[in-house]
Amino acid sequence: METSVSTPVSQTDITIRPVRTRRDRKRFIDLSYRLYKGNPFWVPPLRLDLSHTLNPKKNPFFEHGKMQLFLAEDASGNVVGRIAGIVNGMHLKKYEDGNGFFGFFECEERYETAAALFDAAAAWLREQGMTGMRGPTSPTLNDIAGVLIDGFDRTPAIMMPYNHPYVADFLTRYGFERAMTMWAYYVHNKYVKKDRLRRGAAIVHRRNPGLTVRNIDMSRFDEEARIVLDILNDAWSDNWGFVPITDAEFARLAKDLKQLVDPRMVFIVEKDGEPVAFSLSLPNINFSLKYLPNGRLLPFGLPKLLLSTRLGGIHDCRMPLMGARKAYQGRAFDVLPVLETIEKGPSYGYYACETSWVLDTNNVLINLLESIGCVVDKEYALFEKSL
Repeated sequence: METSVSTPVSQTDITIRPVRTRRDRKRFIDLSYRLYKGNPFWVPPLRLDLSHTLNPKKNPFFEHGKMQLFLAEDASGNVVGRIAGIVNGMHLKKYEDGNGFFGFFECEERYETAAALFDAAAAWLREQGMTGMRGPTSPTLNDIAGVLIDGFDRTPAIMMPYNHPYVADFLTRYGFERAMTMWAYYVHNKYVKKDRLRRGAAIVHRRNPGLTVRNIDMSRFDEEARIVLDILNDAWSDNWGFVPITDAEFARLAKDLKQLVDPRMVFIVEKDGEPVAFSLSLPNINFSLKYLPNGRLLPFGLPKLLLSTRLGGIHDCRMPLMGARKAYQGRAFDVLPVLETIEKGPSYGYYACETSWVLDTNNVLINLLESIGCVVDKEYALFEKSL
């Protein structure tokens, strides 16, 4: 982890200092569990997952990027805020725009603390030669990213952020401007317009002979994951802010997803036997993770997790990834995996699905989702400012 930083920043009675020790990192991780204690909608991340994300020996992001963590302490030495300054080497390689990032931001409801944290991250990014700051990304757009703007009275879906309402206000007050708006669309089996989807799918098949849809084969998981990565990096290459996922990053992601994925809810579209599009939906395990307020599976968390899953069940899913190769875009191939997800999901116990996030500029997908009865459930945003 990058440790070359300028002198600690102080503002009023708040001191900002870089994370340097294992104890510092533990206090960095601990903060959110205290700030959201008692909040019925916040879902505690697993501490081990977060620890691995921040560990250069565990997270392949550090093969091309660097990160500096900061703690905000009050006059008594209590941690009251945190932030990370982030340099994403893959982003700079693609865009050459001088943008650094910030992430993992949490703060007490006090603007002076937030401003001091932003100051520290900005100062560190300037030292790295950055001319802009965007975020939050923790640490990349392919991880948990964005600020919740609307939807605070609902639990976020798996791998989606949750924050206090004052966070967006602190960002704009500091001088950040909204860089992009993202939407979470939600649909329940009871209200989805399946007939419209079926008619659309029939037209796609008629215009494109040789199309088939299949599930992934878990016995060839590594090969199937490689197919999905190849389609994803091609399909999303022109999307705002998208950075290709490196082989090492995808290997880590695939390893994590293999434990969560329901292969019946992952669909690959083939044209004459060639994979050309896909969708991936994950069981929304956040319902069960809420029963782990301290983010620990052991010794008591795992039994609670299993019990909550058995008693309440997981009845919805989230579709975080979907796309078609650029050569086949504009042919509405995405209708096919969407139809498969909606038609087959209820037989597997999934009665609702969140598609998130959807860029505000993705009019094609927005029109498709709204035409079949999906509604906006939450609003998110990314912010940026010049350094």
